[in-house]
Amino acid sequence: MKKSPSILPSIALLALVVAPIQAQQRQDLTPEQRAQMQAEREAQMQAELQAERPIEALNSVWIEELTWMEVRDAMAVGKTTALITTGGIEQNGPYLATGKHNYVLQGACEGVARALGNALCAPIIKLVPEGDIDEPSGHMRYPGTISLRQETYEAVLEDVAASLRAHGFKHIIFFGDSGGNQSGMEAVAARLNERWHDATAHFIPEFYRYREVHEWMNTELGIAETTNDGIHDDFVITSIMMVTDPTAVRYDQRVAAGKATINGLSISPKEEVIQTGKKLLDFRIRQTVNAIQASIGGTQ
Repeated sequence: MKKSPSILPSIALLALVVAPIQAQQRQDLTPEQRAQMQAEREAQMQAELQAERPIEALNSVWIEELTWMEVRDAMAVGKTTALITTGGIEQNGPYLATGKHNYVLQGACEGVARALGNALCAPIIKLVPEGDIDEPSGHMRYPGTISLRQETYEAVLEDVAASLRAHGFKHIIFFGDSGGNQSGMEAVAARLNERWHDATAHFIPEFYRYREVHEWMNTELGIAETTNDGIHDDFVITSIMMVTDPTAVRYDQRVAAGKATINGLSISPKEEVIQTGKKLLDFRIRQTVNAIQASIGGTQ
């Protein structure tokens, strides 16, 4: 069968011809005409920004899952708190995925946002400082780790927060699931609050207080680690990760290999450990929500 000639070269050629003509036409306009054209474009933009949403909104708290209209309408009914969470890509022993902290935050940010009732989650900041890059140090000595320079990390946090503020969010909340993330979030929040007068940044260290989570697990659930395997892993983090995705802790492979324990505790049967993980995650969510509400209350 004879193939039809492609029209793409013709379209590309037409674009090369039309674009300069349009540019020349704009240059030929008087200042008044250019101002009128700009005013018409702005009016069109404002009409679009105020247009009614044509379909029912998705029930999500994740900004990246929402349409811009859904974000706008959520903010219009009071969801003007934005959560910026930071995780990491790092070595976590032989069993846990490098995105350990990001798996935890998938459940945590959603839980915090829904508990607050007036918040949305920004996309998780998955890349953070993990050690020197050129002469690898810390986690960067292990394959798969991805690190940012501290100044890059803080610049990303500032830009994300500033973007949310520009759209009208009034409270920007920072919390993270890795020790190396904490000082950067605290520094960025302080700098933003020095500059901002119509929004407030809040650093919430309470989310990362793992010792309190272990203590609560011991006293309230009667579960205690009896040994230390000496790897970057523990029962709290593993069980919470299993709530999101058991494959992230290599559950099936560990059971098959007789390695389904961590620090003296079994991660089997799966459903029982997931239920424990949910309880631990709920505890962390409650602690974080209380800290956020206290911080916001202290600024009003």
